Amino acid sequence: MAEEPKRGPQGGRPPRPKRPQGPPRRGAQGGDRRDWGDRREGPGELWLFGIHAVNDALANPKRVKHRLVVTPNALIRLEESVAKAGVEPEVQDPRKFSVPIDPASVHQGAAMHVDPLDWGDIDTLCAPVTTKDLPRVLLLDRVTDPHNVGAILRSAEVFGARAVIAPQRHSAPESGALAKAASGALERQPYLRVTNLARAMARLREHGYVLIGLDGEAEIDLADAAGAGKSAPLGLALGAEGPGLRQLTKESCDALAKIPSAAEFASLNVSNAAAVALFATRAGG
Repeated sequence: MAEEPKRGPQGGRPPRPKRPQGPPRRGAQGGDRRDWGDRREGPGELWLFGIHAVNDALANPKRVKHRLVVTPNALIRLEESVAKAGVEPEVQDPRKFSVPIDPASVHQGAAMHVDPLDWGDIDTLCAPVTTKDLPRVLLLDRVTDPHNVGAILRSAEVFGARAVIAPQRHSAPESGALAKAASGALERQPYLRVTNLARAMARLREHGYVLIGLDGEAEIDLADAAGAGKSAPLGLALGAEGPGLRQLTKESCDALAKIPSAAEFASLNVSNAAAVALFATRAGG
């Protein structure tokens, strides 16, 4: 009588023998590709995506680059930057574009694995260089939407803010979505995330900053409040939409001010408010 075949643990077919596993496939920079299709962004693992975000990251010598994945069409658009950066691209079929980002992300056929940027600290970036140097910074209190923060970084770059400062907790981290919303500004505009926002504001005050919090219920307009700041460095604090500035943040400000509105119940998105505030407080404004 023939020997009865062994059954699996659930009584079905016997388990298939495991195939010997060869060495993992390597990417252009030598990374392990075995689980790339399953991972998502995590601490210390940052994937930028989109033509503008990737192109500006390629052009940033301070950005540590690990792996570049592109479609043939995206490579044509990025060819010059790729050559200057000295990065070897991995070209993939657009129908099989496999990188660990949200499948719904509009990546435009370009994604790059990089290290987060290190901008230094408040003393290095924000301290006035001379007595005539009047820098401005933005302070974000619990602004967690990466699209808002990305738009704020773009405005900060356009209007010459020295830095955008946010707390480590309850703020938008550096991410692919933020970088895409910033449309390249993330590579040039310092974005500092600090342990304690109130302490950071106190440190700015030690450097001579006048600190103004934007509050829709304030009694004075921003232009009037910023008048004193035209002869001093200026910090503008903005809160999340809805709750606004926390009480401790308000107490850390020298003044609270509002952006005047022609409509009684009108309000601005926080990224729009940041742009208006930077424009209203510009030198000569």
